[in-house]
Amino acid sequence: MKIVKLSLAVVFMMTTFVQSYAQSITVSSPNDRIQLTINNDAKLSYSVVFNHQQVIDVSPLGFELKDEPAMDGNFTILSQETETVDQAWKPVVRSKHAEIEDHYNQLTLKLKEKDGSQRRMDLMVRAFDDGVAFRYKLYRAERIGNREITKELTGFNIPGDPKSWIVEYGGYSSSNEAEYMERKLSYLTDKSIAGLPVLMDYGNSCWLAITEANIHNYAGFYIGTNGQTNELTTKLVPVPGEPEAGAKVRFDDDIYSPWRVVMIGDTPGTLIESEIIQNLNEPCQIEDPSWIKPGKSAWDHWWSGEVKMEMPVIKEYIDFALEMGWPYMLVDWQWYGPFNKPEADIAKCAPQIDIHEVIEYARAKNVKIILWLYSSDVNRNSAYKEAFPLYHQWGVAGIKIDFMDRDDQQMVNWYHDIIRCAADNELLVDFHGAYKPDGIIRTYPNMITREGVMGNEYYKFSNKMSPEHNVKLAFTRMLQGQMDYTPGAFLNVTKDEFEQKTPTVVWNTRAAELAKFVIYESPLTVVCDHPKHILNQPGADFLKIVPTVWDDIRFLAGYPGECVALAKKSGADWYIGVLNNSVTKEVELKLDFLKEGNYELEMWADSKKSGQQPTELLQKKQKVKAGDTIKVKMAKDGGYVAVIRFL
Repeated sequence: MKIVKLSLAVVFMMTTFVQSYAQSITVSSPNDRIQLTINNDAKLSYSVVFNHQQVIDVSPLGFELKDEPAMDGNFTILSQETETVDQAWKPVVRSKHAEIEDHYNQLTLKLKEKDGSQRRMDLMVRAFDDGVAFRYKLYRAERIGNREITKELTGFNIPGDPKSWIVEYGGYSSSNEAEYMERKLSYLTDKSIAGLPVLMDYGNSCWLAITEANIHNYAGFYIGTNGQTNELTTKLVPVPGEPEAGAKVRFDDDIYSPWRVVMIGDTPGTLIESEIIQNLNEPCQIEDPSWIKPGKSAWDHWWSGEVKMEMPVIKEYIDFALEMGWPYMLVDWQWYGPFNKPEADIAKCAPQIDIHEVIEYARAKNVKIILWLYSSDVNRNSAYKEAFPLYHQWGVAGIKIDFMDRDDQQMVNWYHDIIRCAADNELLVDFHGAYKPDGIIRTYPNMITREGVMGNEYYKFSNKMSPEHNVKLAFTRMLQGQMDYTPGAFLNVTKDEFEQKTPTVVWNTRAAELAKFVIYESPLTVVCDHPKHILNQPGADFLKIVPTVWDDIRFLAGYPGECVALAKKSGADWYIGVLNNSVTKEVELKLDFLKEGNYELEMWADSKKSGQQPTELLQKKQKVKAGDTIKVKMAKDGGYVAVIRFL
């Protein structure tokens, strides 16, 4: 690791890193392609340039606070410190890379108001080669007690009206499960509550995504506009019980905001490959994380058929995990009886379930158990503080907690309490009914995956699960990180055949369903379908071998809503996944990510009949070498997967 701190005197002499003159300070990325400028004039503001193109015009910074004047300008710079960090770190859970480069230039401004209460605020800015980020530090007030943020003034003044991909949840209380729609940015209004990230195509090889990272003791962030221009505004989730204009964040001690992140790249693939979200989080806080093991899980869920909470059913799924070579089996709702009721007890099992027998049966087959929990049952009377140590004593490997559907300050802090308590008891965590990930997997890698996505469950009760939606997820929601989409649906049908029924059918080809295991990022991958639908069926052999963590990632081709092609490395092998929309197409993929040599490519692909018979797969092997170009033909709603092994 190399970290360089520079004094203010040195800063004045630098031109490629930081330029300081009057009250304007510029921070450049290490490759000098991105510049973020802070302007400390009457109003505090910033702007961003990428490849000499203005991508964010002058935009406001600061806060409005209850019973206080706005903190948005009139500052004196007490000090400015610059720092270059060039290091690499190895994640406990390898979502995309075995080793992550963390290289940025940082500026820290310590600000103080020139008059009045002379309140202080710090602003920290980081410029990476794949984006910029900044956050605030607010201090205690002179009056002892809570300060209240009523509005964060951070804006994103976007030039022009770029093509954008926007998701709206209809309010602040949601499970973050909806479809990204392609719109002009001007579609947004002051009434909008758009989720993150917001993706934009500026044209001229310029892509942006606005999002956040490292949310702690703060409210989640949504996007609207100021009602007049394309200046995007920060909409914080109100404290429960507060009106829209009321308190968003309460604090009685120094507090840091989350990082406000602008991911920037020449292609949308640059954003997919980026590790900026994890880099903006603290290093691992678990002293010995060796117990954290990624992998796939069977799941006895209502989705896959008339599944009942009975011992024979649970054992059937454990046997399924054994047959497939998966390390986990997820026991879903009602294992402890009726849930979301005052009498619910997460430390006891339902009369028909012997959880100790379940765990021992699984242990004998080298399978570990994950238990589903309803969030209110976890929280009631601090039940988790007694239950989590008990689960560890039983030999439970993890927990799946459901139906939070909030990301206000209170809920964000609750997540952190749960994650830390789970880590103390060596439990993996999978949140459903959850807000987007923010990179906390770096700090607490037991927070191994979460939902916050319109995934395979929606085939059960919705017609929104189009192939276009599935492609868009790779360019939008997945930029945030881990995504428990729950792939693995093997009852594949055409659009005309699709209907909501039991057992659940899905509108895409078998090859497309396999591709989700490569494309979608989830170190704990929960497989949705029933054993009888998967075992001995075409493609089941691929589910036995495909990893859930990766040593490297390469974007090969694609565009939101059209198709996406990724290559991911595991050990010496490379896996390719391609997802198509509802239009038949052929894509060419260049194998220039391979080292020199000869390889064997084994593929599972759409056949000529897959458009009409979506369960049909074409499986074959062929010889390839580094630098070759392969042609991938996909049916409508189709896909493609391959494994490339060195000969």
